[in-house]
Amino acid sequence: MELTRIFDLLERYAEKYDKDDVLAGKRDGQWHKYSTSDYIRYSNQFSYGLLAMGFKRGDKIATVTNNRPEWNFADMGMMQVGVVHVPIYPTISLSEFEHILNHSDVKAIFISDKLLHDKLFELLGTIKKIEHVFTFNLVDNVRNWMEVIDAGRENEEKYRDEVLKIKKSIKPDELATLIYTSGTTGASKGVMLSHKNIISNAIATSKIQPLDHRHKVLSFLPLCHIYERMLTYHFQYKGISVYYAENLGTIADNLREIHADGFSTVPRLLEKVFDRIVAKGKDLPGFKKKVFFWALNLGLRYELRGANGPVYELQRKIADKLVFSKWREALGGKVIVIISGGSALQPRLARLFWAAGMRVIEGYGLTETSPVISVNYFKPPKVKFGTVGPVLEDVEVKIAEDGEILARGPNLMLGYYKDPDYTREVIDSEGWFHTGDIGTIEDGKFLKITDRKKEIFKLSAGKYIAPQVIENKFKESIFIEQLMVVGENEKFASALISPNFNHLHFWATKHKIHYRDNEQLISKPEVVNRYQKEVDIINNILGDHEKIKRFRLVCPEWTPQTGELSPTLKLRRGKIYKKYDHILKEIYRRTPNES
Repeated sequence: MELTRIFDLLERYAEKYDKDDVLAGKRDGQWHKYSTSDYIRYSNQFSYGLLAMGFKRGDKIATVTNNRPEWNFADMGMMQVGVVHVPIYPTISLSEFEHILNHSDVKAIFISDKLLHDKLFELLGTIKKIEHVFTFNLVDNVRNWMEVIDAGRENEEKYRDEVLKIKKSIKPDELATLIYTSGTTGASKGVMLSHKNIISNAIATSKIQPLDHRHKVLSFLPLCHIYERMLTYHFQYKGISVYYAENLGTIADNLREIHADGFSTVPRLLEKVFDRIVAKGKDLPGFKKKVFFWALNLGLRYELRGANGPVYELQRKIADKLVFSKWREALGGKVIVIISGGSALQPRLARLFWAAGMRVIEGYGLTETSPVISVNYFKPPKVKFGTVGPVLEDVEVKIAEDGEILARGPNLMLGYYKDPDYTREVIDSEGWFHTGDIGTIEDGKFLKITDRKKEIFKLSAGKYIAPQVIENKFKESIFIEQLMVVGENEKFASALISPNFNHLHFWATKHKIHYRDNEQLISKPEVVNRYQKEVDIINNILGDHEKIKRFRLVCPEWTPQTGELSPTLKLRRGKIYKKYDHILKEIYRRTPNES
């Protein structure tokens, strides 16, 4: 059958994949699995329930929840009756919740648990369009999502034919979802994505990675983000079982429990895995430590297609038996593929994971492109470290005169909700979407991202600084969690550094440095000197105008919750500039002779 709408996946499941673990979630220490028939039944009952409760095609419903199988039942239930799904990050601020809930015109909201319901309780009372509030977990005095399922079960005969009629009438280009992009500045914008946008992307990407109906993946990136959501449809298209991690702190345990064959992630999480690997290696005794770091350094030099020669490959086999196999076991022992997106992956990490038998497939895209524009393949020759791979099937890319990446294809959004003017700003008259990213095409086929167009700035001497390139080099240091390069219209580049406090605490203890709290710790001369060494190491490989002349350590840690990072762990530069304005003024303090 031809798939053109999201809910067509259910019919494909019925035809091709009779499984007992299509979806799984962990509750009370146990994995709860849902079969193909469970998935279809719950989705249909949700559809019937929505109609029984008076919802109509075009109505909008929000979900604010962690990843769980129930999200899929609600999502498919909405898709089948033309209700527009508005998934929202649970960790955003109340003001951002207020903006999205008002702007999107949602009539109902499904919330994960009591904690989040309590956070939103007063706000929800002020938004007049919201008629229904439900929770997925049982919460006293709050309606539960099972009410919708129960209403659907009771009214199945009444609405079965109507659901079939609505499904048949839904066109591929019809609006399926509104996804609000966090952005780095200003209020979030609602990206309108159609069934065709997302399904075309899911099918095209499914042809690239090796997993199939015999495999299972662990999901932990937010389903409210188009990256993980599209991949969920992609996995379902291939019949891959999707298990949802309990939380970010249990990822390693959950990978081992289910012996996952793959997972999707963002580079920062892979960087943390690498940091933990290095930290464990440092704790090894004598000879074992030497063997560990010999293997690590060998992995960092990995090249595709055996380009390092037979001696290297023989050494890698030895390293695999002694060291790399243990890394794989730590992640469940069966990981074949890791999908990385959301921001730039350090090439050295891609090399290391490939050397260790876990192939990291790096891709690129935006919410507006559903999201994938390009992605590396699982096997050579369509993979190149340091790039985001060949452009996806049916997607076109060209590089504008100023270096901006332009894209168009079936994955390109319908536009921004209630904002035709901004839609026209980013999609030109020829249908090209202006991504805002700067890039090049290498070897005639590999797309390489070099920076964000709006983030490149000039020093006062006229030299350009591409901050992301520099920041990614500095984040290779185990001492640095996040770093932001600053210096627009100034004489030199500087940086704000958010330390990796876990490692810094370890280092401080080792060097008998006493401190009351993190604020006092980062002010210690010994700590500042240690970071100066890290800065000096990277400065040695930067151009003169790119070198970081001054830096300041800051705390607390930068997180999505505190506002310095987006939910996908990208720097929110505008917010960081505003928060640390006093420090930036101190860095660029002017003498009386300076203008």
